[in-house]
Parts: sequence; structure tokens; C-alpha cells
Amino acid sequence: MDVFITAYTQSDFLGKLIILSLVALSVICWVVLLQKVWMAREVDKISKAFYKAYQINKERLLHLDLNELPKPKNRTLPHPYAEIFRELQEKTVEILNKNLHFSAQHYGKEGTAAYLSPTDLEIVESHVLTTISSQIKRLEKNLFILSTITTLAPFLGLLGTVWGILITFSELGNGGTAGTNMAVLGGLSTALATTVLGLVIAIPALVSYNYLKTATKNYASDMEEFLYQLLSCVELQYRKADVG
Repeated sequence: MDVFITAYTQSDFLGKLIILSLVALSVICWVVLLQKVWMAREVDKISKAFYKAYQINKERLLHLDLNELPKPKNRTLPHPYAEIFRELQEKTVEILNKNLHFSAQHYGKEGTAAYLSPTDLEIVESHVLTTISSQIKRLEKNLFILSTITTLAPFLGLLGTVWGILITFSELGNGGTAGTNMAVLGGLSTALATTVLGLVIAIPALVSYNYLKTATKNYASDMEEFLYQLLSCVELQYRKADVG
């Protein structure tokens, strides 16, 4: 740390500006990184608890109140499984009510049970897939910051390197006074410090970005699998048996 402080104090205005920019990028990187990793773990934890609770109560799928199922303690956290469940439940009940009303109106079968056709199930599926897509976008929110930092930090470091070397050669060409020697040392310090800072920032940003993108991709697969399990459960309970 002392090395970077020394490099900062010996740098000129542009060198100090570059170092401060890199420090700001580092702070932003770690704030986003820690927040996204914490969110990913919490979402995964609550989703597993929600899935276990659903498995126990799946026989009364459409009559199950979401308040009976696990939810995150922090309300700002996404809860994709609950959103998927809610959308499927609401859309299925809506279609069943329409089918029941249609049967009563056209066939005089008031009070009989309503069923879902294959087309109805496809409508429910496409509706919930839209919800999954929106949940993925929510999980990936601000993730672009890490990918931007991964690219920007090394370039800022390179800018500092080139600027420091430029200052060094410029001062060397002016003679060998004591002030020149300090300027040369300042230029070299800026060049080396910004290079190291750029890499130190970019490496964790790159690793965390790849980790979070992979985790989101895997979680997206889990959400789709959960959806198709819900659809299978609904189909078993509400699809009319084929006769003949």
C-alpha cells in the first residue's frame, strides 16, 4: 500500500487522476461483486427452501397460498421461484375459470369440473417463460459493470504506464538536475503503479463476472426445470383424460 501512496504523491496531475480513477473502479468493482455474490447465494438458498415446501404441498397446487411458502427475509431480494409459481397459478386459474364458464354457457354443464387442453397448457408455459426471462434480467442487473471494469481497468493502467514513461523520457531529455531526477522517479512510479493497479482490479472483476454469468445460466436452467415440474403437476390434476 505504501508503494501506491508514494507513487501517487510523486505523480503529476494526470498521473494522480489516473490512480484515483483506478481506486474508484476498485471500490465500485468490490461493492458490485460482493453484492451480486451475496444475492446469488441468498436467492439459491431461498429457492431450494421454496422447492422443498412446494414438493410437500404440490397436491393442492392451485389452492396453495404463497404466504404459506418460504420467502426471503430481505424484501429487496429477488424470489424467482415464487414469481414463477404465482404466474403459473394465476394464469391456470384464469383459464380454468374461462373453460368452466364456457362449458356452463354452451353445454349447460354448470358446476362441473373444468379441464385444461394441450393448447391451454402451452399458453400457461409461454406466459411463465416470459416471467423467467424477466427474472433473469433482474438477476443480471448491474452485472455489466463488472465486464466494463474488466476491460476499462487495464486500459487505464496502460494509459498510466504510457504517460509515466512519457514523463520519464521527457524529463531525461531536459538534463540531470535534482528536480529532473524526482520527476523521472515520479514518472516511473506512475507507470508501474498504474499497471499493477489495472491488473489487480481487472482480474477479480473478470473472475467474478464469469462466475456470476455461469451461476445465472445454471439458475435459469433450474427455473425452467421448476416450471416444467409445475406444468406436469397441473397437467396430471387438470388435463381431461383422453377417451377412446
